[in-house]
Amino acid sequence: MSLPRPLDPVRSIKLKLGLLVVGATGAALIFFRYQIGWLPPRTAIAALVIALVTTQLLAHGMTKPLRQMTAAARAMAEGDYSRRVRATSRDEVGELALAFNRMAADLGAADQQRRELIANVSHELRTPITALRAVLENAVDGVTGEDALKTALGQTERLGRLVTELLDLSRIDAGVQPLHRETFEIEPLLREAVAETQADARFTVEVSPAGALAFADRERLHQVVANLLDNAVRHGPAGGEVRVLATAEGTGLAIEVADDGPGIAPAERERVFERFTRGERAGNGGTGLGLAIARWVAELHGGRIAVVGDTGCRIRLELPGSGAAEPVPAPGPATRTPCPATTSPREAAGSARSPRPAAPPAPGRDRSASSRSDR
Repeated sequence: MSLPRPLDPVRSIKLKLGLLVVGATGAALIFFRYQIGWLPPRTAIAALVIALVTTQLLAHGMTKPLRQMTAAARAMAEGDYSRRVRATSRDEVGELALAFNRMAADLGAADQQRRELIANVSHELRTPITALRAVLENAVDGVTGEDALKTALGQTERLGRLVTELLDLSRIDAGVQPLHRETFEIEPLLREAVAETQADARFTVEVSPAGALAFADRERLHQVVANLLDNAVRHGPAGGEVRVLATAEGTGLAIEVADDGPGIAPAERERVFERFTRGERAGNGGTGLGLAIARWVAELHGGRIAVVGDTGCRIRLELPGSGAAEPVPAPGPATRTPCPATTSPREAAGSARSPRPAAPPAPGRDRSASSRSDR
């Protein structure tokens, strides 16, 4: 967006109109008085008529941008945001034309985003609905089985995640999402998010110093960590390692989630936080909304999130602290422990209620994911 140009007082439209009226009237008076020899009454009347005609003709050109704005506004009312107004002067009309062009560009960009959002949402909804329809048609034909039910459950969970993320996007656009910040230990939240992640991966959680505190909205921070874990699992190799590191920095906190995947090219590191942007492995079940929501939550907290490092994909979330927050405990040895790849629903619920370490993984599929608002 271009910076506003300063008004030129010499080229102000008010000064132009004033000089135009005075100059036209004075020239007409001199002409009729000394060239034709008319007396003052007749000279004044003729000069006034000449001045009005001259002013009308010259003002027609000065107000041309206003007529262009009228035509462009009518075109935008019909959905055409490509019309622009020529703005060459540095007077009030020129500034109005520049502001009008910026408004037209912003409206065009918003309309394009709306169209892309509708197209992307339609595509994301079509895939799970098609899969569910196939499963239901087989069930009507009497063909059922455990695999078919698992497929239907997975697609239902995917639809649930998409709806939750779309609701979050509506809150982003409306700007009405309140935060309920509190001070709490970060390690139990990280382990709870890891326990709820269903993946064939090795998780490692490291907190430095032990007992480090976060000052944030617990639910929203859990959502961000879960999205980062989900992103690391989907884009990393099967059976790879996902490392979660939380470090106290002054009164703030930094959380990093890293995987062993191919990483993100430097040119794409900012674009991955845009809506519906996915990596090369686009068919891995992601919606392309998780990182966009993560950035939104980070900005709500006054923090930042970015892709850092040169190996693998390492995403760093920085959260500010609070002057009223409890002091961080004296530095002690960092806790670094491996986490099980999967956890049963009862164990995941237990880990949320008690700070005791999670029990060994139990067989079975975690069906609590459909009620999560994390991805």
